[in-house]
Amino acid sequence: MSRNEFICDCNVIHQEVVNDTLRKMPEQDVFNKIAEFFKIIGDTTRTKILFALDNNEMCVCDIANVLSMSKSSISHQLGTLRRSGIVKCRRQGKEVYYMLDDEHVKQVFEIAKEHIEHKK
Repeated sequence: MSRNEFICDCNVIHQEVVNDTLRKMPEQDVFNKIAEFFKIIGDTTRTKILFALDNNEMCVCDIANVLSMSKSSISHQLGTLRRSGIVKCRRQGKEVYYMLDDEHVKQVFEIAKEHIEHKK
């Protein structure tokens, strides 16, 4: 009979570790927002949009051409990303350009991409 090597078989609680973790534990609202952030970027189309915007500021038409999708569907996804604070936009005349909201979003995306590419 084999034992599962990943099950903890100790009866001792490491109280200092438990207390340290509890002290650092964010409020439930923070966990909800983190989960929502990953849910939003967990969509394949939105992930492709993030890739497109990772190095370039782009308008809806350019993103639609890169992803071979309609401007309407790209606009819908950009709206979701914008409302979630993941992308932002700026207007120049009649054109609206989109970019990643800040360096944190860029880093999260690039770290995730690097992690996946490293696991190949």
